[in-house]
Amino acid sequence: MATSQRAFGTYLVSPSELNTALKSGSATSPRTIPICGSWFLPNDPQKRTGLQVFKQGHIPGARFFDLDKVSDTSSPYPHMLSSPEVFQDALSALGVKRDDRLVVYDTAELGIFSAPRVAWTLKVFGHPSVHLLNNFKLYVEQGLPVEAGEGESFEKTDYPRPSLDESRVASFEEVKAIAQDSSNGVQVLDARSSGRWQGLDPEPRPGLSSGHIPGSISVPVPELLDPTTKTLLPGDKLKALFESKGIDPNAPIVSSCGTGVTATIIDTALIEAGYGQGSRRIYDGSWTEWAMRVKPQDGLIKKMEQ
Repeated sequence: MATSQRAFGTYLVSPSELNTALKSGSATSPRTIPICGSWFLPNDPQKRTGLQVFKQGHIPGARFFDLDKVSDTSSPYPHMLSSPEVFQDALSALGVKRDDRLVVYDTAELGIFSAPRVAWTLKVFGHPSVHLLNNFKLYVEQGLPVEAGEGESFEKTDYPRPSLDESRVASFEEVKAIAQDSSNGVQVLDARSSGRWQGLDPEPRPGLSSGHIPGSISVPVPELLDPTTKTLLPGDKLKALFESKGIDPNAPIVSSCGTGVTATIIDTALIEAGYGQGSRRIYDGSWTEWAMRVKPQDGLIKKMEQ
């Protein structure tokens, strides 16, 4: 049973810490519940989906959080934040209670990819105790319990109606104002690959221009992860990386990416490095919204000269 009285001292949780918590299970609250946040890009070569990978192997007692379904499905942009009502219904259906400790994890293949977005979503809707497993790849390699199949069925709960913490979200209009006024001191960090940021490589979504928001800083996700384990780098190494890019730890930061998913990896890395404590926001629509909404005459899509 995926329940435990054990608390975690840090946002990032190691496989052994999670396993110990789950083994010391208790039916009383607060419980520790693994949340699978697996998701793949639409151009994934193997055409994988998060649910397929979940069924192939997941932590016993885990619940699958569908990033595409728990979103604003009326938006033209992918998996934008949902309404509070949709979020409430989703967590109720997953059998989650407000005092549960949730540990979100990714696929073993990718290590750290979409789970930070799920964890961030849980946090901006006010769930009190959210953690990120660092990571499922190590969890599997260490021989810790994994099971296949649909997963357990859970009794539906009555999760309370949440409210969105809008101070942690940046809108298109806000980012446009930042891009048009370099004196505002807000730093925009971009998690996409250097080739996409430079405008040299295509975007995964057909017909979408590559390039970058004026004044933004390229922080490709692989630079934030250990190349072998795919875990997030230690805080001191992340701090050194941000320093090398000239990022001010005390200035406001907006993180962006393709669709608001991997931007949250930057946000997690900033937490570990002690950066952006005054203001850290995620541009929810990210590059997909930006490239679809800015006009050519605006000059707001920058490309590096070849």
